[in-house]
Amino acid sequence: MTAYKERSETAKNQKQAAPRRERLVSREDLKKVKANTLAQIGHRFDANAKSGARLSLMVCGGGGCHSSGSGKLIARLAELAARDAMQDEIAIERTGCFGLCSEGPILVVQPEGVMYTRVSEDDMEEIWESHVKGGKIVERLLSPHEKDFFSKQNRIALKNCGRINPERIEEYIALDGYAALAKALYEMQPEDVIEVVKDSGLRGRGGGGFPVGTKWEVAAQQQTNEKIVVCNADEGDPGAFMDRSILEDDPHSVLEAMAITAYAIGAQSGYIYVRAEYPTAVERLKIAIAQAHEYGLLGKNILGKGLNFDIEIRLGAGAFVCGEATALMISIEGNRGEPRLKPPSSAVRGLFGKPTVLNNVETFANVPQILLKGADWFRGIGTEKSAGTKVFALGGKINNSGLVEIPMGTTLREMVYDIGGGIPGGKAFKAAQTGGPSGGCIPAEHLDTPIDYEALSKLGSMMGSGGMIVMDENTCMVDIAKFFLEFTVDESCGKCPPCRIGTRRMLDILTRITEGKGTMEDLDELEELAHTIKRASLCGLGQSAPNPVLSTMRYFRDEYEAHVRDKKCPAGVCISMLRYVVDDEICKRCGICAKNCPVGAISGSKEEPYSIDQDKCIKCGVCMAKCPFKSIMKNA
Repeated sequence: MTAYKERSETAKNQKQAAPRRERLVSREDLKKVKANTLAQIGHRFDANAKSGARLSLMVCGGGGCHSSGSGKLIARLAELAARDAMQDEIAIERTGCFGLCSEGPILVVQPEGVMYTRVSEDDMEEIWESHVKGGKIVERLLSPHEKDFFSKQNRIALKNCGRINPERIEEYIALDGYAALAKALYEMQPEDVIEVVKDSGLRGRGGGGFPVGTKWEVAAQQQTNEKIVVCNADEGDPGAFMDRSILEDDPHSVLEAMAITAYAIGAQSGYIYVRAEYPTAVERLKIAIAQAHEYGLLGKNILGKGLNFDIEIRLGAGAFVCGEATALMISIEGNRGEPRLKPPSSAVRGLFGKPTVLNNVETFANVPQILLKGADWFRGIGTEKSAGTKVFALGGKINNSGLVEIPMGTTLREMVYDIGGGIPGGKAFKAAQTGGPSGGCIPAEHLDTPIDYEALSKLGSMMGSGGMIVMDENTCMVDIAKFFLEFTVDESCGKCPPCRIGTRRMLDILTRITEGKGTMEDLDELEELAHTIKRASLCGLGQSAPNPVLSTMRYFRDEYEAHVRDKKCPAGVCISMLRYVVDDEICKRCGICAKNCPVGAISGSKEEPYSIDQDKCIKCGVCMAKCPFKSIMKNA
């Protein structure tokens, strides 16, 4: 809550300091704002540009860097600029997330594009004296991972992240912001816009991958005076933060895309449904909407071309099920968020019973670039059936974690080893979970699989919103399946019995297996239940809930059988099955293990071998950690 107040105050001060914004009534007015802004900050993007400041010090204000103290860096840089009377020469900006989260806090010096990583407040003096004043790069603060991390990325949805101050609309406009909306209004008919989106091959980035242009076309065909555009920003998958980052770093890209959608289908109102747990995203959306209103880019008669469109924010209370389209709309209406049966589709009868186009944040973020650069440009990226790029939140057992945008068709191996830098400690890759609780685990044998909708579906996983969690050799796949199922059980809305009762029953079986009480019949029942739930559940979330279990059983059945038959967890993760055993050949009978055992489970003496009473042992591992001779083995 403290961070929210701090950022709100910062935004308030910046807004007050901003020049008065005159309403833009033409395309030419928009171009003037762009030119005026580039005259101030053009040096950030072009080393030869003549602009107000000589250098811009761009400090990452993303969630990870902020929690690591990036705010202190800004404060210290401001002190140094004031000390040397260089406030006019050096611009200091808080930006959005640069993406390389494992290396934060991050400071980028523009226009050189020099990225300093893992910087502290104490490093600011050196950077200031050496680089800012002396022009000499501080080599020790450069990341060895930067080149690999960014080399295979192609940023479309994330193109402005880390490049602009997200709380200044002028900086968005400087990088062709709202130019796509102007192009649509001045050069295209609504049906032309839809045709471009259809030809681009853009598919929904929220999970299912439905063709976006087709959805818009259906909505446009509905004969009614009122239509609605909805942005799904209810990002609930564990480990996912793609949509949050776009909203925090580049909110205007979503607002512009929603206005373009409104023009294409004939809508007058829009809603952004965002999680209340994203206070910075909410605050920046409020700022962005207010600034767009000032310029007349939202509201009545946008850019003087007769488009009337406005956007409201609706806060979600954290229910995972409200990420499902129909549940989300029911929640906006003020009712309990529960899915409804389809058909009809939302494009025919959606929010408040009106034709509604609902896309997620990343999907919308692609739209302005498609209109500016053309369908062929976008289709030229990715694969035949999965055009464009996909943003992933790369995490888990990986060296370079963070926000990654790759062309569709990039292999899992490239993602893990080239971009992600491999597994910490040189350990072996075991699996990658994609699609969150609705997805599946992809084993090492499929590392060379191209990442696209069809390939992931074939492997028993899915694209989902874009979370990718990497697992190493020490991961228990049964435990992973149990983790995701626990999440699903907690988040089930309870409307349909297959999901409400079936997932609970599956969790009971998995719990028994991880406690060493499972049987071979349990495995058969688990699989049968999973297939039944997939067929019978009401909504997509319930239908996909068994995916983590089915995929782990498909690729790691030997681990399930080891838990059941041998009563062992091969990875040594499941506590109930752990065994700590003293190797008498290595043991020096010093008695340190026995002295440190909190429950007196270890006995022995100088004359008698030390042993561990498995009935008394609480599996805490203290004996193994304290043994100076490494004579205690786990799962021996």
